[in-house]
Amino acid sequence: MSCDSDPYVFSTDTLPNDPRFLPPLANGLLGWRVYNNIMHMGGVYNGEGGNCHRADVPCPLAVKIETGEPAQHTYSLDTHTGIFTHTLSTASVTASQSLYSHRYYSNMMVMEILLVRQVMSEKPVTVNLVSSFTPQSKDIVFEPRPDYKGARHIQGQTTTAEFPGGSCPTVHLIWTTISPTLTLLPEQTKARWGFILIVANSLDSAETTFDEALNLMATGNLRPSHEKAWKELWLQSKVEVKGSERVCKALIGCMFFLLSAFPSIHDTSSTFGGVSPGGLSNGGDGQDYWGHVFWDQDIWMYPGVALFYPKLARAVLEYRVGTIDGAKDNAQKQGYKGLKFPWESAVSGREVCPEDIYGQQEIHINGDVSLAFQHYLYLTEDLSMFREGRGSEVIYGVADYWVSRVTWSTEEQKYHVLGVMPPDEYYYSVNNSVYTNTVAKFSLQFATELADLLQHSAPKEWKEVAEQIKIPFDQESQYHPEFDGYIKGHPVKQADTVMLGYPLGLPMSQEVRRNDLEAYESVTDPRGPAMTWGMFAVGWLELGEAEKAQILLEKCFKNIQGPFQVWSESSDGSGAVNFLTGMGGFLQAVLFGYTGFRVQKECLAFSPLLPNDISELCIRGVNYLGHQMDWLLRKEEVCIVLREQGGQVSNHKLCDLQVVLKASGTKIPLTPGNPVTFPREPGYVCKLASTSSCWPI
Repeated sequence: MSCDSDPYVFSTDTLPNDPRFLPPLANGLLGWRVYNNIMHMGGVYNGEGGNCHRADVPCPLAVKIETGEPAQHTYSLDTHTGIFTHTLSTASVTASQSLYSHRYYSNMMVMEILLVRQVMSEKPVTVNLVSSFTPQSKDIVFEPRPDYKGARHIQGQTTTAEFPGGSCPTVHLIWTTISPTLTLLPEQTKARWGFILIVANSLDSAETTFDEALNLMATGNLRPSHEKAWKELWLQSKVEVKGSERVCKALIGCMFFLLSAFPSIHDTSSTFGGVSPGGLSNGGDGQDYWGHVFWDQDIWMYPGVALFYPKLARAVLEYRVGTIDGAKDNAQKQGYKGLKFPWESAVSGREVCPEDIYGQQEIHINGDVSLAFQHYLYLTEDLSMFREGRGSEVIYGVADYWVSRVTWSTEEQKYHVLGVMPPDEYYYSVNNSVYTNTVAKFSLQFATELADLLQHSAPKEWKEVAEQIKIPFDQESQYHPEFDGYIKGHPVKQADTVMLGYPLGLPMSQEVRRNDLEAYESVTDPRGPAMTWGMFAVGWLELGEAEKAQILLEKCFKNIQGPFQVWSESSDGSGAVNFLTGMGGFLQAVLFGYTGFRVQKECLAFSPLLPNDISELCIRGVNYLGHQMDWLLRKEEVCIVLREQGGQVSNHKLCDLQVVLKASGTKIPLTPGNPVTFPREPGYVCKLASTSSCWPI
């Protein structure tokens, strides 16, 4: 790598002036921004309907270490291990405070403090622990409970359910008491203290996890068990470049913060609460979209994670399955059939957007959800997600919604979708949003395909509407207008029509693809959300214009704030922070742009192209049909290594894979542990012809 220091460690001697850009520490269940006296727990919201937001949970680890002596400070976030460390050095002592959300035990957060004497002395050395914690919350009514094994314990319940008749979640906090000072005694050269915080929804879970934490401390395995879990995650995915330190660090930061928002790969609880634009550390009342789940999860964050982690991809789909009843209620309230997934989702799947127009009109969310399920099936061929996992209910329900939502135009002899808001939210109540109609078409086609796979009788209307839905196209200008009546050259907020090429994959000529990119690039708001430019970059890479793509992708660097690689939604630092949506867009520009990866029905296609300042791209752990592959892309060649299975247990026989190069037709079998190198050209990875029966029917 081009980075001289370890690119996985983000260090500074001064903290950001804006505390919003302090690093978040999360593990898929608990999320916290360091030093903040507020944290959040996945699935714990307070407020009804549009007032629903992540409930503020007080954080006992909101502690800073201080000393009366002059000191040098270093602050570092080690993304190898997910540990934030503040090191304070004086003439007499070096104090290190380490903080982490435990990656394996998701109900657990930890603070460790190490004091090391710098000079021999008979005097004790004392440091101060300055806390901003108070055991109260504006969202949860807490009451003290009896101490548990010497630890403090409070229990509370949110004040207002998400919908009338809904439940208010209970929250237990158990934590070891933190004294205001720590002292290194005269006879000690160093000493270490550990402080545990447990946050859980039940008393049994809280006490069991606290007991486990005490046991881990007693055996010296508290930090090692956390570090082992992060190491295991990184072994399954790595995205690194040579040639650009900025790109290198940005990619690492994106992967780290995105993975932090997802549950453990060992988690079997099925209680994952989805991923919101600002992650678990943000989303309280009035900030960072209230912690709601949008299309951001399914379209922007999901693809980069699903490429490596089928289990985490499935967790996203299971979250959507868990909201089926709410989606059914939304459709009925709008007067339609099937399922209408909410524009803003919390736990139930009922619409919780504070402004009605978005929930009523930004209906492309339905197609976005369907696309994530389709992506998963093509990557894994895991039909259990669609049978026992109820994924088929999602796909069929979305299809039924579209059929009831369209209107037949006798004039155009096409189905229209009227009165919508496209992804470009500068416009509303428009007809035939090209993005909305395209995702509707594709989700109807996928429903028909899935029904055939599962031997389910598909209504003929699914196919009929898919074939005859209007996809707006300007024959004269040879480009896709954003919606009926869109005037070419009018401003747009964000990536919209340019997403027809990727991620939707609408077939079009190179001329049309270029015309779409040129028509919208110049009128896209430069202050728009961060993920936009990644989609333009993918488009230009498709057309072989790597340098143009790189110029656009580098616009994203303005959204990376401060030393810890925390993204803001807007380039001026405003909007949502820890903006995972922008990170997902940037990651996709590399994972699906530089590589040309496209997840298709019977193959993983590729068409690599690197810009001048990137000499090498290494992507480890690409997971396709149960196999893991490591890819090394250079200017003129590509190397793929199929990993040995390493004792992994699969519920069905893995198919043998091959590489097929399009230009030459060359077919190269992939065998575990044997590198395959070939000249850089488009191709695809697919099953060997003799193993086509591996699809688990």
